[in-house]
Amino acid sequence: MGHEVSHRLVASLLTDAGYSLQANRKTTEGSAHPERDAQFCYIADVATVRQQNRQPVISVDTKKKELIGDFRNGGREWRPKGKPEPVRVHDFLIPEYGKAIPYGVYDLKRNEGWVAIGIDHDTASFAVNTIRRWWAVMGKPAYPRARSLLITADSGGSNGHRVRLWKWELQRLADETKLSVTVCHFPPGTSKWNKIEHRLFSYITMNWRGRPLASLAAIVSLIGSTTTEAGLRVRSEIDKSSYPSGTTVSDEQMASINIERHEFHGDWNYTIHPHKSRNRSVIS
Repeated sequence: MGHEVSHRLVASLLTDAGYSLQANRKTTEGSAHPERDAQFCYIADVATVRQQNRQPVISVDTKKKELIGDFRNGGREWRPKGKPEPVRVHDFLIPEYGKAIPYGVYDLKRNEGWVAIGIDHDTASFAVNTIRRWWAVMGKPAYPRARSLLITADSGGSNGHRVRLWKWELQRLADETKLSVTVCHFPPGTSKWNKIEHRLFSYITMNWRGRPLASLAAIVSLIGSTTTEAGLRVRSEIDKSSYPSGTTVSDEQMASINIERHEFHGDWNYTIHPHKSRNRSVIS
């Protein structure tokens, strides 16, 4: 029509019309499982009873994998003016360094965390071995008379409710520790409600913001130094073991698992008893 229009005029017109530049916001959860709320209530009830009986209750999950090396890490850190930390321009994997796989265990009652830093694969074997190490170092000394262990976990990933290897490894853990291991899974699409996310992982992220994760030792140190005013205490270690992916569990092995599914949603809630255990009264 003969008018000259620049991007500045378009921006001005959009502003006058009530528009502004906005980022995406994560609010759409998708379809909710019809028994989602009932499962939340069930988890809360079981956890409350266990804690009242002085039995350990933990929340577990895998934190986001991190590239090891002098890469940019989100956030800012106090440094001398005009001297920012130099980091790489591109986030390409350094083969000799690899990736860090943090798997965490959070004790709901004692406000304590344990994080293993794996360097191989995020498998159920890695997940359960992290729980095993937490129990040996932190759990057993804190709960010397424990007869059971309650684990709250997501429905997917290495500790998913459909993962055969997860249940097989938990049976091994139960036999070793003589604990009846109960697992309550959060419904699909609700992983952010898992307490480890906002009581442990979020504080670790804040603690290392703006700092390149240059080495495994640096990652362990930053995790171990994470604290809160509420008294959070965290321990961390490197797990250099190999956890090959693709491990299969046969039907015969599954049949040998001493599993008792709860009356309410037995696919999400179940207890794995030690073999030859006579005490089966731990289910709430």
